[in-house]
Amino acid sequence: MMRVKFGLFIFLIFLGVVPGLFAQLPPVYDGLHNANEARKDPRIRMYLIPQRILWQSDRSGKYIKDAQYLLNSGNGQAELVNKALITLKSDGQTEPGILLDFGKELQGGIQLVTGLMQNQKPLKVRIRFGESASEAMSSIDTISGATNDHAIRDMIVELPWLGAMEFGNTGFRFVRIDLVDPNRELLLKEVRAVFSYRDTPYIGSFHSSDARLNEIWATGAYTVHLNMQQYLWDGVKRDRLVWVGDMHPEIMTINSVFGYNDVVPKSLDLIKEVNPLPSWMNGISSYSMWWIRIQRDWYRYQGRKDYLEAQRTYLVDLLHHLMTKIKGNEEHLDGMRFLDWSSSENQPAIHAGLQAMMVMTFQDGAELCRILGDEATAKKCDEAIGRLKKHVPDPANSKQAASLMALAGLMPAEKANRDFIAVGGTKNFSTFYGYYMLQAKAKAGDYQGGLDNIRDYWGGMLDLGATTFWEDFDLDWMKNAGRIDELVPEGKIDVHATYGNYCYKNFRHSLAHGWASGPTAWLTEHVLGVQVLEPGCKVIQVKPHLGDLKFVEGTFPTPYGVVKIKHTKLDNGKIKSEISGPAEVRVIQ
Repeated sequence: MMRVKFGLFIFLIFLGVVPGLFAQLPPVYDGLHNANEARKDPRIRMYLIPQRILWQSDRSGKYIKDAQYLLNSGNGQAELVNKALITLKSDGQTEPGILLDFGKELQGGIQLVTGLMQNQKPLKVRIRFGESASEAMSSIDTISGATNDHAIRDMIVELPWLGAMEFGNTGFRFVRIDLVDPNRELLLKEVRAVFSYRDTPYIGSFHSSDARLNEIWATGAYTVHLNMQQYLWDGVKRDRLVWVGDMHPEIMTINSVFGYNDVVPKSLDLIKEVNPLPSWMNGISSYSMWWIRIQRDWYRYQGRKDYLEAQRTYLVDLLHHLMTKIKGNEEHLDGMRFLDWSSSENQPAIHAGLQAMMVMTFQDGAELCRILGDEATAKKCDEAIGRLKKHVPDPANSKQAASLMALAGLMPAEKANRDFIAVGGTKNFSTFYGYYMLQAKAKAGDYQGGLDNIRDYWGGMLDLGATTFWEDFDLDWMKNAGRIDELVPEGKIDVHATYGNYCYKNFRHSLAHGWASGPTAWLTEHVLGVQVLEPGCKVIQVKPHLGDLKFVEGTFPTPYGVVKIKHTKLDNGKIKSEISGPAEVRVIQ
């Protein structure tokens, strides 16, 4: 009887009757369907083979055989015919291991495909991911800082007989695999990286006569792209969180490279929802101010009035809340008082920086309120700016504070650059606030100094093997340093295992941190020369500053299409510019 009913069901499907029944499901189904649509993963997956075998525990052929097969292109499918397989054998004393290099920092995990093994029981392997070769070779400990924070990078898993399994969700370039079950044989057909990313085109571009600057621009763009996951993260290994202050350089890079992407409003909305007033975003008062600054810059570049209108209530309430944190003419912000980690022990500098942040925030707030037609709040912002500008703190020898003061107009940019930012080159630079140091140098007219700083500081990471920019960096780290893409030779310093402070000590240090992408936005804004003058890029000014470059060319994304730009330095020192773009975008030169 059951067989007859099932047959009837299939027949009704064929006749089109059953689909009609599904159309009569209760309305709640539509709601669930719509909710699921909203939760669709915006990312795609790509499988990548290793670029090289960096290390293996045995080269005699006794414990590891035919490792080179892992460099072959694969299809992810287990097969009954055992061809081109790597063999790992363990005994009671030896656990064979191999270290693979996928050539570039990635976000995702790995896929392991096993062969037809005599013992059909599952067997255990240990997988270790690393942003550096030495991190992938490390164990979880309290000495060199290797952790499983935010993402599991060190795990023991089981592999099936004749199957494919995927493991991991982290940031990595290197993977070490060890057979840990004693007296077992593992036949591996493939080990492929599972690369998870948003398939969004690189609309903006930058190419100049300096290959080093070109690589720096591209590396900053890729660093942010890697962090454009479900939300806009700060790091793909650690700090897989929405840190709204850290997002500002990332968003300026997105504006310069990708144009509109929904990861930005989605992340801004998330941080607003989880931090209702009067709480500060991420518990940090300056980060709530960065939210306002981001709203201004996002609207300036993308021109989405409907999205800005949706922020009205929170924006106005936050501005009024910030006004209560002014005592006399000085900021008296509570919560965590923070600029960046490098300045966190210099309290006078933090006060100077927060004073400047308050001025810029109320400037942005007044602009946004006038766009929204709220003149009353805009005037209150103007009054707050007038009071705050009467108090000019000492930057306490801090490049961070001096940069913000220059950008806020509390100190002449030329003085900030001469007396603080340019002193010692990139000494006391930081990857996060380095962007604002560059911006202050541009305001001071020191474009050549900015180019030199970018080459030295961000280029220094490339010299050590970086394919993405780091959470922190100091040029002093380069002294006698080994590269992160090699096993550190004896007598050389392991940069990843040795350096770092605060929350990023040793291997906990993130080597793919979006807040470090500032040069990408800066090169587009000041060297390619794109300045957005009206919301939605309806009017842009193109004013290049080539410094010692012979030429620069590139593209810039606008809501109406791509603007193409090329600047060539002539023999007489003048610059010839060729610019074309959408009719909706007015270009001023």
